[in-house]
Amino acid sequence: MEHVAIMQKSWGLTQKILDGRKTIESRWYAVRHKPWDVVQAGETIYFKDAGQLATIRAEAEKVLQFVDLTPKRVGEILEKYGEKDGIEKADVSKFLKKFKDKNYCVLIFLKNPRKIKPFNINKSGFGAMSAWITVDSVSKIKK
Repeated sequence: MEHVAIMQKSWGLTQKILDGRKTIESRWYAVRHKPWDVVQAGETIYFKDAGQLATIRAEAEKVLQFVDLTPKRVGEILEKYGEKDGIEKADVSKFLKKFKDKNYCVLIFLKNPRKIKPFNINKSGFGAMSAWITVDSVSKIKK
């Protein structure tokens, strides 16, 4: 499978993937959503900022999933993995406030990130608010 991860542009995380400051992509949910139980080690993930073209490709090296989170457990995950997730130490408390009520967390360890020829995607059928798209081949949704 191949995946497209749509990132919040204001967080500036795609650049951190490229320059190696972000080697983990995390997704935090109140209820299970993709990429929960979908992304696997060895699969390709394309990254794009919302409203922009996909510009980065990386490979999933390892995937960890956490369930039944509590604010304490969220804090432990952020302390252990936050820096590799592109979160500055000074911002951990801000993200703890944002994620403290989430029940699920997916951590995707990234390897071999690289810039690619930019492309747009067709999100038809995936929902306008989809932040993670999984397809057999990304060529099926390239515009």
